[in-house]
Parts: sequence; structure tokens; C-alpha cells
Amino acid sequence: MRFILLVEGDTEHAALPEFLKRWLDPKLGQRVGIRAVNLGGNGEYVKEVAKMAAKQLNDPKRQEIIAVIGLLDLYRLPNNFIPSGLSDAQARYDLAKQKLEGEAGEARFRQFFAVHEVEAWILSDPSIFHRDIRKEFPAPVRNPESVNFDEPPARLLERLYQKILRRRYKKTVDGPKLFSNLDPEVAYQKCPRLKEMLDEMLRLAMDSGN
Repeated sequence: MRFILLVEGDTEHAALPEFLKRWLDPKLGQRVGIRAVNLGGNGEYVKEVAKMAAKQLNDPKRQEIIAVIGLLDLYRLPNNFIPSGLSDAQARYDLAKQKLEGEAGEARFRQFFAVHEVEAWILSDPSIFHRDIRKEFPAPVRNPESVNFDEPPARLLERLYQKILRRRYKKTVDGPKLFSNLDPEVAYQKCPRLKEMLDEMLRLAMDSGN
């Protein structure tokens, strides 16, 4: 049995299946698979996710699929997808989730959002970063999902890597390395939206007999 994880980019595709499994598998009677599908950017994601969810759930091997899980950075929602004046994170989350799940119309599709980016999850454990970068973390990092739209997590890391390490934060290189060192339970405890997604995946897996 497996989940299909629909994502927007290379970092999520490379890092998240193993990261999520490290939290899920010890809690289940048998391990589950997670196969990531990269939809190639936030614009393509919102255009294609409903069709891809339906395609996966109507595959001849669909009995092996527990559910299709969609994950998109809240920060990266296209401007033409929800009203530009809607700046409240909760309102953006609720509206985008309602729209994408409604377009899919599939009982086994769940749409989730990283608030504001998946990098918020790696900010939950400062110990995995260079000690000089840790010293520069601002107070909101204590609550990683509160790092805001003005300087979302990846942009914060870009600024600190340039300042401290004199190089760019390379999302597709540094991100997977940091995720491999991150304890998913630490992120689960500090990131309510990640917790919401993992709790639902656990429930779905257990309901499927795992």
C-alpha cells in the first residue's frame, strides 16, 4: 500500500517521501510506500493537480493507493489563483484547499499546504544548521510556521547563508541534506500544519488496514 504525494518542485520530490516515512512507519503495523510526483512548479501544480489526482486514483492499480496527498507551499500560490488582497494565511489556506479539493472531486484526495514553505519544517530544529547560522535565527523561528510572507523561510535561509557562509542557500542541494538530518517528530511538534497532514496520513493508512 502506498500514498501518492503530488508536489511542486525538486526539493520536495527528493526529500519528502523518506522524511514522511520516518514519522509514519514506526506507528504502523507495516510500512507504507510514498511515491512523489513533481508537477513542475506552482503554476503547473494548481493547473494539473486535480487531473493528476484523478489519473492516479483511476489507475488499474488504484487498490494499492491509500490516498493522493497534495502539498504546495502557501507562499507560492499563484497570484491569479486566489484574490491578491487576501493576505491572511488562514484564509488563503482554507480557500485554496477548498478550491483544489473541489476541482479534484475525489474522496481519496487531500490537499495540504506548507506554511509558508517546506523550509519552515527544517527551521524547527536549529541544531541541524551551522552554529553561526543558528545564532542569527530571528525569534519567529521558535514557531517556524509564523515566518511570514515578507521573508519566507527559504528567503531567510538565503540571507543567512550569504551573510554567514558567503554562499547561496541551494534549495535543491541544501534542502534534501537538511531534511535527512531533521527528526520528523521535532518538526511535527513545532509545525501545526505539518502535524495536521501527518495525522491525516496516519489515519488514512490505519483505516486501510496498515
